[in-house]
Amino acid sequence: MASDANAPHIPVLLRPILSAVAPVEGVWLDGTFGAGGYTRGFLDAGAERVIAVDRDPLAFEMAKPWAGEYGDRLVMQHGVFSKMDEYAQDLDGVVLDLGVSSMQLDLAERGFSFMRDGPLDMRMSQDGPSAADLVNEASEEELANIIFLYGEERASRRIAKKIVLARSDAPITRTLELAKLVESCLPRAKPNQSHPATRTFQALRIAVNDEYGELWAGLMAAERALKPGGKLAVVTFHSVEDRMVKRFLTARAGAGGNANRFAPQVEQEAPQFVIKSRKAIGPDAQELEENPRSRSAKLRVATRTDAPAGAIEAKAIGMPMMRGKKQ
Repeated sequence: MASDANAPHIPVLLRPILSAVAPVEGVWLDGTFGAGGYTRGFLDAGAERVIAVDRDPLAFEMAKPWAGEYGDRLVMQHGVFSKMDEYAQDLDGVVLDLGVSSMQLDLAERGFSFMRDGPLDMRMSQDGPSAADLVNEASEEELANIIFLYGEERASRRIAKKIVLARSDAPITRTLELAKLVESCLPRAKPNQSHPATRTFQALRIAVNDEYGELWAGLMAAERALKPGGKLAVVTFHSVEDRMVKRFLTARAGAGGNANRFAPQVEQEAPQFVIKSRKAIGPDAQELEENPRSRSAKLRVATRTDAPAGAIEAKAIGMPMMRGKKQ
């Protein structure tokens, strides 16, 4: 990532997104503004206006050196993308990048990184309960479930037990303190393997920011906000989010099918989306060389129809559910 605030941050899969939704025109909403890479890309490609949404006020502070270049074509909206239909209607397109922002990872004081010492925070909005609150107050069972469901960490119970034991002596308040604790529960990482704390930190970040709930609500909000012919482009970075997006689009495109071929045919409602491609789009060789972070990225694109917007249950799109929590 460039350190110069005026240098454009190029997010993953920007080229294939612009190609998949071409021609870029009208009003777009960038629901994950971050360092502004998608917003600048869409404005430069011909969008009439981009409404840039982010829950992190720092994102807009960092955009000040360059935002004026676009005048009233750039509208910055503090908030969450699950409420995008409250910010705009009849959109020509919506783009979402579900990866954690590099500007957040790079700032030790935000507490997202297990590689930098900082307060155990992880709040994208900079308000509400922090990761430290969760780590020090949740029960052992709740911690184990969070780490397993949201981080897909098989050693979740061992890690939760170690956390509860450690916090009985003193609260766990620093990122490296937690990272070392998790590391002590797992085998030493082999060369080219991810850091042992990766899955646990991912799980805590998702829980603190309700990322899966936000995605579920955000996909329905996009359905309500897009006009007929409007495009939805979503970039995911791990399997759970990609599964949620894929199942949502499959269901809304009327391609769910019957679970039992002997059951009576269920009348399908008119599809709300037409899927661009059944297969997700990944990075090409050039992008992999330019940005190794794009390795796990997947892009899915769909076009809104004129069918009325509706609702879908969280479990229908494979959203991980904490025990006892209904959605």
